[in-house]
Amino acid sequence: MATAGVQEARIPPLTSTSEIPPLFDGTTRLYISYLCPYAQRVWITRNYKGLQDKIELVPIDLQNRPAWYKEKVYPENKVPSLEHNGKVLGESLDLVKYIDDNFEGQSLVPSDPAKKEFGEQLISYVDTFTKELYSALKGDPIQQASPAFDYLENSLGKFDDGPFFLGQFSWVDIAYVPFVERFQLVFFEVFKHDITEGRPKLAAWIEEVNKINAYTQTRGDPKDIVDLFKKRFLAQQ
Repeated sequence: MATAGVQEARIPPLTSTSEIPPLFDGTTRLYISYLCPYAQRVWITRNYKGLQDKIELVPIDLQNRPAWYKEKVYPENKVPSLEHNGKVLGESLDLVKYIDDNFEGQSLVPSDPAKKEFGEQLISYVDTFTKELYSALKGDPIQQASPAFDYLENSLGKFDDGPFFLGQFSWVDIAYVPFVERFQLVFFEVFKHDITEGRPKLAAWIEEVNKINAYTQTRGDPKDIVDLFKKRFLAQQ
């Protein structure tokens, strides 16, 4: 099964001195940063569908990115992007669906109409969820982030055929997990707060997601994540 996955060694990210890959040579490439939660969504998708041999991972150092990435690959100069069939596409959730639609492997979007509808509802909230969490860091983090985590708690358990948002693991879990991973860690390390306290379904969901190798292989180094948050979002504290 795809969740067993392949354990890949992490290659060093490409920097401003790295040579450009041979673009549009028929190789499908997923450009990521190891610490970017948006890129992580697409990386999880690739792994879960067992596409390690079909989609080459190209990590970029966002602090010292190569000029050719913007000039020749992706003018938006962000990650993730996907080079496939002579074109380069972007936007993480669009790429999750694109890979799900255009490559083999277990589907991440359920066909059941009720699950599909609820999934779209959860996906439509994810940007609000992330904004609420990041803005909470500027105020009273525990109190201000509480409604966002409560939303997840209340959304879990709607389907009884599995512990995930739509029962079985899906693109909804992939959309949320990179951010839950980061904020669970930062709230615990910086604010000494456990986001699963009083939220048993969220705790169970995190436990189950961490059994999926396709996801755990993409997890960031905890120290790097906390350091990044301290520098970028918590500098005033």
